[in-house]
Amino acid sequence: MVGATVDTGALKHNLQVVRRWAPRSRVMAVIKANAYGHGLVAVARALDSADAFAVARVDEGLILREAGINARTVLLEGVFDREQLEAAATAGFELVVHTAEQIQLLREAPQGAAFTIWLKLDTGMNRLGFKGAAFGAALDALNGLAAVRAPVNLFTHLASADAPDLPSTAEQLGLFAAATAGLPGERSIANSAAMLGFAEAQADWVRPGLLLYGASPFAGAIGADYGLRPAMTLHSHVIAVKHLEVGEHVGYGGAWLAERPTVLAVAAVGYGDGYPRSLASGSPVLVNGERVPLAGRVSMDMIGIDVSGMASPPQLGDPVILWGEGLPVEEIAVWADTIPYELLCGISQRVAVRLL
Repeated sequence: MVGATVDTGALKHNLQVVRRWAPRSRVMAVIKANAYGHGLVAVARALDSADAFAVARVDEGLILREAGINARTVLLEGVFDREQLEAAATAGFELVVHTAEQIQLLREAPQGAAFTIWLKLDTGMNRLGFKGAAFGAALDALNGLAAVRAPVNLFTHLASADAPDLPSTAEQLGLFAAATAGLPGERSIANSAAMLGFAEAQADWVRPGLLLYGASPFAGAIGADYGLRPAMTLHSHVIAVKHLEVGEHVGYGGAWLAERPTVLAVAAVGYGDGYPRSLASGSPVLVNGERVPLAGRVSMDMIGIDVSGMASPPQLGDPVILWGEGLPVEEIAVWADTIPYELLCGISQRVAVRLL
């Protein structure tokens, strides 16, 4: 059976590393998307010393409340209808506001409702938020509403902080500073990459996501470079061992050819578990702790592994690590032509998650 082991000690360690990197900021731990595949409730409990949590949507926040987790919780997308607004009021969620329609919802909020608001300025991401004069108008409107606690907090998101050589991050920071100069309220700018690469982006609050899970937001680096520990290890086991002659093919399409007598191990994992089909032959896995290459295409439930070079061929049931301890997810992301975020978030529901 495919499993994911989540090391809660690593999560706690990584939060402390974040605090050392941003010693003057409070930490809004980003646990959206099922805590990047690690388990929303389990991660929230492990990170109970964070100053607040951030999730994308109301339903994610309600899962926390239903589990008895009553920490400060920010909805990064805000709310979109009266039902969500009322649920957020009852649960005590803080709201990011990024559209005029959300301000109108707050005008119609139930009597007695009082929200902490994070007003989002679009400084160049061109995704969510108010631009230019519309930002000032939105702030004035919010300041006039009974349902809004004063002061309104101020928020933006950086588009290219993981590419620190680009000028766009400095431009975004300049726009944010100019638009918010002299305004009351707390500021939040930095995601994981900005927190590491742009000290001036740390502000009152930082919003780490990937760093908490032990991975690097920068190409060519791994979490260990910043003192982080991987929280997730994705693992399976050997379910068959085969001996191939020269010229035999492996897997769908016969994409891999045995150029020598080959010992092939088959492991029970595939894209049905979130292990990406885009991984090519040669991508590394660990079998009994030894690095060996994939052979053939990743299928829904199985992979082939060329274990011919191992000193001792594996046996049925021997452990296979796909990423995690000893095999950084950042490295697998390069082989899959994607980013570690996608791999971690892509773990499927049939993967059993166990906490350490």
